[in-house]
Amino acid sequence: MKTFKLVPVFLLLILASCSTVSVYSDYDKNVDFAPYKTYAFFKPGIDKVEISDLDKRRILHAIDEQMQAKGFTKSENPDLLVNIFTKSREQVNVNQFSAGWGYGWGWGWNPYMMYGGNQTTVSTSTEGTLFIDLIDAKKKEMIWQGEGIGTLTKNIDKKDARVKEIVSKVLAQYPPVKK
Repeated sequence: MKTFKLVPVFLLLILASCSTVSVYSDYDKNVDFAPYKTYAFFKPGIDKVEISDLDKRRILHAIDEQMQAKGFTKSENPDLLVNIFTKSREQVNVNQFSAGWGYGWGWGWNPYMMYGGNQTTVSTSTEGTLFIDLIDAKKKEMIWQGEGIGTLTKNIDKKDARVKEIVSKVLAQYPPVKK
C-alpha cells in the first residue's frame, strides 16, 4: 500500500526534473526589498542588447506581466530600473547508434558486426541565456540579478510561450527569501 502513495510524489519529481529552463539568481544580502514598489525599464542598457526588436518586445512584455502580477507598477519616477542582457550559443549534438549483431564479450573486431548498421545523427540547437537585472534607481546599484538558461525556438508560434516561461521562472525568484 505504501508504494501506491509514493507514485504521485515520484511522478511529480519526474515532471519537475524535466524542466527545460535552468534559473539562478544573486542578490545583495544587505538590501531590504520590501520598499520597492515601482519600476521602469533602463532604456540605455536595453538599447544595447543585440537581439531583434521583436524578441526585445517579447521579453519586455513578459517582464511587464510578471512585475505587475507581483504588485509592481510602472512609473516615471521608479524605485527599480529593469535591465536585460542576453547571450546565446550554438550547440551541436552528435549521436551514434550501432545496430549490429554478434555474440561474445570483450573488445576487438567482431566479424558479425560488419553487417549491422551504424548510424550517426547530428543536430544543432541554440541555447539562450537571459539576465534580468534590478537596479536601485536612486543609488544606481544592482541589487538583484536573475538568469534563465534554455533552448530557444525559431518557431514563431512557440516563441511567445517560451519567452514567458523563461521570464516567469527567473522572476519567480524575486524577491529573494532571506535565510
